[in-house]
Amino acid sequence: MATLFGVARIGRDTEIRYLQNGDAVANIALAFSYGKKGPDGKRPTQWADGSLYGKRAESMAPYLVKGQQVGVTLEEVHIRTYQKQDGTEGYSLSGRVAAIEFAGSAPSQQQPQQYQQAAPAQQQARRAPQSPPPGFDEFEDDAPFN
Repeated sequence: MATLFGVARIGRDTEIRYLQNGDAVANIALAFSYGKKGPDGKRPTQWADGSLYGKRAESMAPYLVKGQQVGVTLEEVHIRTYQKQDGTEGYSLSGRVAAIEFAGSAPSQQQPQQYQQAAPAQQQARRAPQSPPPGFDEFEDDAPFN
């Protein structure tokens, strides 16, 4: 089974979709630079599509935005064929994200961007605001450290 790992930049804001069973799937476009710089001064880029699943996908998606640099390990990497808009056949690398870490600063110092989301109506209803746990208000506001 093929594994791909390295430091990559995210090529577009992460998109979340939901499977029919309600599980979240985040699709991440990853740009890996490799090799020597060419005559134009740029290194070649290999694009790969990574899929992140479950609660980790939901919690990380707002921070996985275009331009963010990440260290990533993709497992089960395979070549996917598809038909381009001009009718020719295209190829891309795809895999499952086994590990991901932030590498470098965020592309902007703003709050995390709202990610694109396509969720069924039942998923939206399931996300009602929750009340704080019992005894939550008993904590003191002063922290014993600065």
